[in-house]
Amino acid sequence: MENLFLAITFSVLVSVLLKLAKGRQIIVPQVIAFNYLLAGSLTYLLLKPTFNGLDINQFLLTSPEMPIFFALGILLPSVFIIFYQAIKLAGIAKTDAAQRLSLFLPILAAFFLFGQKATMANIIGVIFAFIALICLVYKPQNEQSARGKSYLFLALVWLGYGLCDILFKQIAKMGGAFANSLFVAFLLAGCFMFSYLVIRRTQWTLASAVCGLALGALNFFNILFYIRAHQYFSDNPTLVFTSMNIGVIIAGTLIGTFAFKEKMNKINLLGIIFGVLAILFLFYLERFL
Repeated sequence: MENLFLAITFSVLVSVLLKLAKGRQIIVPQVIAFNYLLAGSLTYLLLKPTFNGLDINQFLLTSPEMPIFFALGILLPSVFIIFYQAIKLAGIAKTDAAQRLSLFLPILAAFFLFGQKATMANIIGVIFAFIALICLVYKPQNEQSARGKSYLFLALVWLGYGLCDILFKQIAKMGGAFANSLFVAFLLAGCFMFSYLVIRRTQWTLASAVCGLALGALNFFNILFYIRAHQYFSDNPTLVFTSMNIGVIIAGTLIGTFAFKEKMNKINLLGIIFGVLAILFLFYLERFL
């Protein structure tokens, strides 16, 4: 459970960093690029991936997991960019809802791809989780962003985050080889982002680089502990998928309320209660039902 708690903590710290960086002349695509530069470096230094005498090009060509590498290498930065665009077009409330409700996809994958058996406890837990998510992202109409709406970008946020969760579960199933997979995914994501910025002829800023390096450290540990949580709870991916989403949004709601003076309504509070109940059914009551 410690790995799951740490994954939630680092994920929330990512949101806090982005919140603090807002309005400080930060160029988001540059932040994303430098994020993957440091995340890849930390993976290489701390996890020490080995390629059995092959260079990375040979490894990519011969590895059976090559589709996962390329999928994550493209998806990870693309989802960041899509998320940023969705916020500008549809507002934070709707974009946050689309991201969190992407939980639907990995939950389906847990039962249909990863072979998890449905029990009364995890069915109730999943139902409570979706009720919690809907309550936690709820905003009264007058609090929602009035800016332009783009349902295409919201759909892409929903799909992108759901697919990333499923692919990270696939990496977790690789056991000790996940260090190789993570390193290559970060490397490809970094190459993709820096290429995008060069093509766009971006004006590089020191603030964006510093923010990106800080984000990279938090993002690395978030993903590392998330994968380790999947490895520890290998027979119960639903617990990890659900607890991660519920935990992040509960912690984010509380930090937003008390640290940044954001408003939390009664329905949001109800969401926290349902979130706690979901985790209780998925983890503590699983053995009794």
